[in-house]
Amino acid sequence: MSENRRAAVLGSPIAHSLSPVLHRAAYRELGLSGWTYDRFEVDETGLPDFFKRLGEDGGPAWAGLSLTMPLKRAVIPLLDEISDTAASVEAVNTVVFTDVGRRLGDNTDIPGMLAALRERGVGRVPRAAVLGAGATASSALAALSRICDGEVTAYVRSEARAAEMRQWGERLGIAVRTAPWDDAAEALGAPLVIATTPAGTADALATAVPDRPGALFDVLYDPWPTPLAAAWSARGGSVLGGLDLLVHQAVLQVEQMTGRAPAPLAAMREALAAR
Repeated sequence: MSENRRAAVLGSPIAHSLSPVLHRAAYRELGLSGWTYDRFEVDETGLPDFFKRLGEDGGPAWAGLSLTMPLKRAVIPLLDEISDTAASVEAVNTVVFTDVGRRLGDNTDIPGMLAALRERGVGRVPRAAVLGAGATASSALAALSRICDGEVTAYVRSEARAAEMRQWGERLGIAVRTAPWDDAAEALGAPLVIATTPAGTADALATAVPDRPGALFDVLYDPWPTPLAAAWSARGGSVLGGLDLLVHQAVLQVEQMTGRAPAPLAAMREALAAR
């Protein structure tokens, strides 16, 4: 790799992204003084043109890109190859540019989720529940397919979403049962609950947290803690948040983009706390 490289995070909206904090901290710790990491507001319609213009300004070569919504599926046709992990959920959050110009796509959300769970002592579980049915929910199912021995119940708002989750279950090789959102309080009795809904959606469930809850992985990080996470913690349950996922998926991105492993997790976490 050349001494100077650049990377960035793309998405819309993107101003809130904490990825620059994490990646820049990693570059500093790794001694990559010539590396830069920026953010660009790019939506689905602008993504092809962004890729066409890469490298046209004569600056340092591109090492990679981080992708947030709504680009995780839109980017796939623009790539030369995607990993099996990314293909399993049809979502790419990481693009690495090789020295010969190939564009490789991967999904670090899934292994990042598993790493965050392992760090909190959550290994195999007999069953689990997922709140929501969006793109993050499919990644949650992919992660659960590796650690859940039994059924996953997905609580969703429509039959169309329910059908999608059951299809993802079939594709990922995990038994998925769906239930209406009105019954979502039942989810909280599962040994592991993964909440993938937008801010505010699960707030009303805070009053239904059981006396001895298992583990909650709420993928939100702003605002934090969510009412559900706060109630869960107050009752002695293990709580993981969106920042846990963010830092662990970023660790994997840094390793892929820089070719340096292990990435400096502690330094990245410290930068996040000091932001």
